[in-house]
Amino acid sequence: MKEAPLDNAAPHGAVAAKNASSAARSRGPEAHGVSATGSSRSGRNGTFSTMAFPDPPAIRSQLADAAERHAAGLRSGDASTKPQLERLARVVLSDCNQPDKYLGYVMVLLGNLTRRDQFLAVPFSRRLLLHPPGELATTGPLNSLLKRAEQLGYQVLSAEATHDVLGRLLEGRVDAILGLASLEDLERAFDHSVLSGVASFAVPLPLRPPVADDLEGSWLTDVLETQVSARVQEPDGYLAAMRAAARLFREDFERLLPRIHSKTPAAARTPLGMTEDAAYDWLANGGKRFRPFITLAAFDAASGGGLLSGSKADGQPFSDAVCRVAMAIEAFHKASLVHDDIQDDDLFRYGRQTLHRSHGVGPAINIGDYLIGLGYRLVNSCRGELGTDVASDIIESMSQAHLHLCDGQGAEMAWRDHPDWSLTPADAVQMYALKTSPAFEAAMFAGLRLAAPAEGYRDTVTEFCRELGVGFQIVNDLGDWVGDSNNKMVAGQDALALRPTVLLALALGAATDAQRQEIRSRLESEVNDAEQLERLRGLFAELGAFPAAARMVVASRARAQALADSVQPARLRQLFQFLLDTVLPADQPIGLLLENGATADAAS
Repeated sequence: MKEAPLDNAAPHGAVAAKNASSAARSRGPEAHGVSATGSSRSGRNGTFSTMAFPDPPAIRSQLADAAERHAAGLRSGDASTKPQLERLARVVLSDCNQPDKYLGYVMVLLGNLTRRDQFLAVPFSRRLLLHPPGELATTGPLNSLLKRAEQLGYQVLSAEATHDVLGRLLEGRVDAILGLASLEDLERAFDHSVLSGVASFAVPLPLRPPVADDLEGSWLTDVLETQVSARVQEPDGYLAAMRAAARLFREDFERLLPRIHSKTPAAARTPLGMTEDAAYDWLANGGKRFRPFITLAAFDAASGGGLLSGSKADGQPFSDAVCRVAMAIEAFHKASLVHDDIQDDDLFRYGRQTLHRSHGVGPAINIGDYLIGLGYRLVNSCRGELGTDVASDIIESMSQAHLHLCDGQGAEMAWRDHPDWSLTPADAVQMYALKTSPAFEAAMFAGLRLAAPAEGYRDTVTEFCRELGVGFQIVNDLGDWVGDSNNKMVAGQDALALRPTVLLALALGAATDAQRQEIRSRLESEVNDAEQLERLRGLFAELGAFPAAARMVVASRARAQALADSVQPARLRQLFQFLLDTVLPADQPIGLLLENGATADAAS
């Protein structure tokens, strides 16, 4: 089981520069002009034909001056949607008598102006300059810009340090991001910039190596070197909820979940205290807190959206009861990871040894069981404040999620012990839906039920989370074959471990009897070397498994998008969209597909 990719939820500059990092390694989707829909990429409101970088400095200066004149109505920092920016950008282009190919560039300038005052209020020491990786950052004008930022007190990181970026944001060490990336990557990151609420400023870079003129101009210099005296408010979007979720397991942890048997170091070493101490340590440390974030954000959205406003930046904005329910969601998740690691005999989790490796299998099983009990106790402790009906509904939802997870995990283990080579994509998808989707669903339902009766959302939440979970797992199937530094270091591990993946099912379904027998013999072989992997990869590619899996992701995302678009009220619809864009970034499957040698046409 894998953690959901909260890195993708990072704001504008972080996401854009991260995308630029991927592009630097392989311009895959962009080079082929393909998106997750298989057509010429347009994102939601832009195409490559409108993403040209203005090479002449005079044109950049002309566009910047015109954007400044026309942006007065966008400075309130509220709406600033893509359609609004596009309409105004076309006015700017008309005023300057410049072609549509600069539309994306002008939209970036206008978007910057809507967030400039918020950005300038952040002290230099709490700003992060995020740059694309590689040699460009060590020489030339980009290197000079980075050095100047460091002199001013900026934190400076490469986009490859995504975990570090996220950690600094969640810990409150960074309140603003200055991101340097290509126009394509900045456009792709726009929605997260708006919804996350962090102060961000984007610096468009050309696809060619930048020259000095590209990074000069008063609009950049003024922002880089200016800090105004103003009260820095907590971000008003989802970053605030992410920080609130992270706070549960730092500042608020001991208060919300006081120890009973391990109150002192000496007590923690006693036979009675060791289980509690290990369980509390596992719960408090490691992970991205994505599920408790969903609970808090759903509660805020269903409550009207006022709890995360910038005026309530001091302390935890949520009540203790809401916080304990969110912690319970994480306790159930962490318990499932303990047991999953045992079943898969994984060596590491969160950069350290798995619990069964450090404590032994028996104690690890017991710690996982303890965390389950802890989750139910956390919810039950809130029944006085929440009401027994609310607590009962949440416990029922969590118990169903727990049962479904066990059904899915049990089915996978049974298949691995007794492989059924008639495995179909529908069989694999059913296991995925049972293993991954219920955790998202329980987290979402808990937040909604904390705010109000939520039965009216039940079917939509269930279907949305199913598509989210299934798509997420298929993307990880594809990622397994290119090596995923977040989850796996060796490509093809799932195949060699004889897991019932969608890719395997697709390959078996398209194979001849001879090909099916070869797949089976190679997977059952005790020889797991590079040659075996390459032959399996070749078979999967020959049988069209990679593009077929990518099309399944596209279909899941489209169904999830339709569900998200139907949700009311608007704040809840925004949350659904944010989760969709975070868990299933639109361009990711095609990038993985192309890296596996599939053609762009195969994804159409």
